Amino acid sequence: MGSDSFGMMMCTFVGCLAAVSAGNFNEEFDITWGDGRGKIFNNGQLLTLNLDRYSGSGFQSKKQHLFGKIDMQLKLVPRNSAGTVTAYYLRSQGPTWDEIDFEFLGNLSGHPYTVHTNVYSQGKGDREQQFHLWFDPAVNFHTYSVLWNPQRIVFSVDGIPIREFKNLEAIGVPFPKNQPMRIYSSLWNADDWATRGGLIKTDWSQAPFTASYRNFKVDGSRAWLLQQMDSTNQRRLYWVRKNHMIYNYCTDTKRFPQGFPKECAVH
Repeated sequence: MGSDSFGMMMCTFVGCLAAVSAGNFNEEFDITWGDGRGKIFNNGQLLTLNLDRYSGSGFQSKKQHLFGKIDMQLKLVPRNSAGTVTAYYLRSQGPTWDEIDFEFLGNLSGHPYTVHTNVYSQGKGDREQQFHLWFDPAVNFHTYSVLWNPQRIVFSVDGIPIREFKNLEAIGVPFPKNQPMRIYSSLWNADDWATRGGLIKTDWSQAPFTASYRNFKVDGSRAWLLQQMDSTNQRRLYWVRKNHMIYNYCTDTKRFPQGFPKECAVH
């Protein structure tokens, strides 16, 4: 399929966005659960999610997106965030859904967050990579981005790529490319597994826990359609993988005793 066809598909699902569309949370998102624990402030420029012992909260985009570059600035739960998970992801509907995940697993004060990434295609995931960031993501806002085009998915933090998932359909690896996805985010309690495998539980005396969002943007220009990793970003990606990756499914021999998934030979 040519780039013109992809452009037509993008227009169909995204609404032929301008080159960069800066989002207003009131216009772009619906708070979908949490019974008032999700709130929008500052004329749609700031959104917060809260978690207490009774419930978390979440929101989703009104529009679906098929390819594009999506940015969101997040400030995660500060101090003792053990047991909490802030999820920020794209997902399609149905039993053979596609999904592109950022999840931020909380930790005790003074210990790093774990950034958990995953890619689902046709309902199959199990492609986890995890990282510790080079800063405290709960002190200030930082930009978390997904570049999704027909050739690759790139996860970035403050413009620095931390993961690339290439389209390897040529060797039989499914790739998300046909199903438009909505953007979702939620803050919820997962102390049965989130921190040290569930050993550290949520300290409800610290509640309510709050994650904050601002400066949502969708790049709907054609520039992203064939965008590749230049040499500078390849070096940055290598630096992140060498210094900050803490788990890679492609090296987990206990999990895959019969051999790694096909994409592991390339990624």
